[in-house]
Amino acid sequence: MKTGTAHSAGNEACDSIEYRPYFPFLTLKCVGQALYRSRSARDYACLLDLDPDVVSWQCATFLLGDNNSDRKFTIDFLVEKTDGRVIVEIWDRPPEDLWWVKETSRQAGYRYEAVYMPEIRKQPRLQNAKDLIRYAGYDAPLGDRIRLQAALGEFGSLTLAECLASIRDGHPMQTMAALILKGHIEVDVDTELLGPDTVVRLVSQ
Repeated sequence: MKTGTAHSAGNEACDSIEYRPYFPFLTLKCVGQALYRSRSARDYACLLDLDPDVVSWQCATFLLGDNNSDRKFTIDFLVEKTDGRVIVEIWDRPPEDLWWVKETSRQAGYRYEAVYMPEIRKQPRLQNAKDLIRYAGYDAPLGDRIRLQAALGEFGSLTLAECLASIRDGHPMQTMAALILKGHIEVDVDTELLGPDTVVRLVSQ
């Protein structure tokens, strides 16, 4: 947000922001160039890629304004979800209740969502998402995918360590991450960090 005491408003303030790429550089659902105004924004983008309700997202390196005044604010993401379009702004301190921002977003055809990153960072899902997204550009070998799906179909579930040991054609961790990201298998990314005892299953139909 670029307004009030939280951020300085106006085009000059926006021009001073340095949008740049952050690691991991690969994405799954990003439309356009992946440039972020903060490390926190990049971290949250990993969650957008893992969210099944997100169809696509794009980095927003421009200003939005209140049509009835010269007030301007910057945003982090424009997100297309299955239930509508959302403007997302990342905050590293408790977000302010700026009613005119929500109204301006509504006029542009979006819902406004303020994300408070200190709370997000407490959740295992963020680190798991960052760990998985770094392998987003990898394609799992067909033989490994078929063998793993057959084993999971027979036994119901395996541990991540058992799955890694069964990979023959590709790089084990890259292969497992690719299969998770592409929806062939599933793991719990919300309860704890991924580890050798993490349970792996076929995606529920």
